[in-house]
Parts: sequence; C-alpha cells; structure tokens
Amino acid sequence: MFNFIIFGPPGSGKGTQSVQIAEKYNLAHISTGEIFRKNIREKTELGIKVQSIIESGELVPDELLVAILEDAMDSRNGVSGFVFDGFPRTIQQAKDLEVCLKKRNDAVSMVLALEVNDEEIVERLLKRAQDQGRKDDTREVIENRILVYNNQTQPLCSYYKDQELLISINGIGSIDEIFNKICELINARI
Repeated sequence: MFNFIIFGPPGSGKGTQSVQIAEKYNLAHISTGEIFRKNIREKTELGIKVQSIIESGELVPDELLVAILEDAMDSRNGVSGFVFDGFPRTIQQAKDLEVCLKKRNDAVSMVLALEVNDEEIVERLLKRAQDQGRKDDTREVIENRILVYNNQTQPLCSYYKDQELLISINGIGSIDEIFNKICELINARI
C-alpha cells in the first residue's frame, strides 16, 4: 500500500491536489475537513460538536480525530493506499496515525509539504470565502489558522524529515504544474 500525507497551511492546495492524487493512483482520499463539513451540513452529532471549534480556527481534539480517521480507513476497500489530507497536524497525531497503519501492517510511504507564503494564503482563502460562501474563511479566522498551523503543525516537518519521508515543494503555480511535480515525486517512490 502507498500511504501519502499531504500538508501545508490552510489554502495551500492540499484538497485540490489530494483528490487528483487519489484518482491517479487509486488511493482513498481521507480529508478530515471534508468529513467535518459534511457532518456540519447534515447537522449530525459530530457536526454540532465540531462546528464551533472549526469556526474559531482551533483544532479538533486528537481522540475524536483518530476515531474518525479509523472509521474512514475501515470503510474504504479495494484501494492501493490512502491520501491523508489535513491529518496529521501534530506530532501526537502523527504517532496515532502510525499506530492505525501498523494495525493494518502498513506505514507512511511519503509526506509532502506544500509551501505557500502567508500573503498568498490570505488572498486565496478570502477569494474562496467569496466564491464558496465559507463562513470559516474570515480574515481573523484565516490569520488564526495560519498561526495554529505554524505553531502546532510545522514541527511535523522535522519529525518526518528525521524519518526521511518529507519532501517540500513550492505550492505556488498552476494546479497542473504542481500536480505534475507531485506525480514525479510519487513515481520515484513507488
């Protein structure tokens, strides 16, 4: 199995690239953000629980994320691996993911970090807020999400670099240019 983690600041293009990667390589795309938004739209118990957390730009508690992740992995059959989009975001979550994969006699194959500067992120997310009506994309929340990312998620770079799994690429360019760069990197690892 090929298990691929993609991370980067909010608005870096993780979701867009993850969907294309999953399609090309027969991987299940697991996006914690999409799972949460679906539950919020459907006003499920989970959706009600996480809505205020997400709208404030904070991170959902690890134990809840891990349970959701395991359920999502268990429900995907006939795939060649997983693309994890939006998870892990902390060292503890990375360790939790390793445990989940180890239960399946598997491991993380590659970690890709999309690098995008803060100004570009703010611009992208404000545009997305206008285009999609996303309530969680106000300037204040965007700035808080960037701060949370830098403080809590950025240490994952060192964690995965130490394991020789991390590859960083510039996340600015056309969707196709970035996708082609990612495919070259994946093809070199498969």
